Amino acid sequence: MKVNVLLVLAAVAAMPLNALAKDAHSSGHKSVSNKVIAEQREKLAKNTEGKGFGPQSPRNIDSVKGRNQITFNEAPAYSDMNLCNIHFHKNAEHKGGEFTKYAGNGDGHGYLSGYKYSGKLTKAELSPVKNEICPSEHGGLYPGDTIEVHYVHSSAQINPGPTLGACLSDSIKNPQLRVETQVYVLVNDEKAGDFIQLTQLGKKDGLHQALNIPSNTGTPVEYAGSTTGPGYNEKGSPFQVTWSVRPKVIKVNIDSVGKWCKGNVFDEDHAHGVRNLVKNPDLLSKIK
Repeated sequence: MKVNVLLVLAAVAAMPLNALAKDAHSSGHKSVSNKVIAEQREKLAKNTEGKGFGPQSPRNIDSVKGRNQITFNEAPAYSDMNLCNIHFHKNAEHKGGEFTKYAGNGDGHGYLSGYKYSGKLTKAELSPVKNEICPSEHGGLYPGDTIEVHYVHSSAQINPGPTLGACLSDSIKNPQLRVETQVYVLVNDEKAGDFIQLTQLGKKDGLHQALNIPSNTGTPVEYAGSTTGPGYNEKGSPFQVTWSVRPKVIKVNIDSVGKWCKGNVFDEDHAHGVRNLVKNPDLLSKIK
């Protein structure tokens, strides 16, 4: 039976992006035990063993180890590709650099887990804000929270839009994908970075671009991986992605993130959950 491959890919790709992020300020939430996370890792190993899955994401960017033998061509520089999607996760999915503080096991579905900014913030930066920031049924964002932003790029001729489905095209069903990654920490400070500016869109040399992706947050760690999101905690992602993860964090004004959530071309209005950090060396590429 023939199936429209593009629709299948778009549906699978959208899955991890549609999960709602649960907030630490929500009441009545308990973290799952280490046993639950260990069982998820075991299922991931079992469900991928011998099936030819390529290297997975997220990972510890401070470790170069990995023995997954599946290779694919490195995606072009993001400046030579079209920006197709921007979204963010509550807490960093990757570990390393200035985001190494474990947030905890969370609920086992990607909420309240991941990694936090490991530096210190002032009392003023952590002071409460008056308005709700990117609220959802699982809670919103608060000063001191860490987010990992994914600027997703595609080699296909597309327009920026919602979910990873915007990165796929009827003309190219297997485009090269690249994710430029920046971790931000949210502060109550009008003088901090402006998220609206940091996600500003425009065309450059005929290509859709995020015009202000930071270039002052350390040399990006580039590696071969996959799509992320908690939907892949127990199964492998079939997508091949070139990752570029910046190791240093930028402070951003939390109010500017709230404004972005109220209106953007990606229909993003909340933070997404995180996939468990991939530790199985059989599922990791070797960082060169």
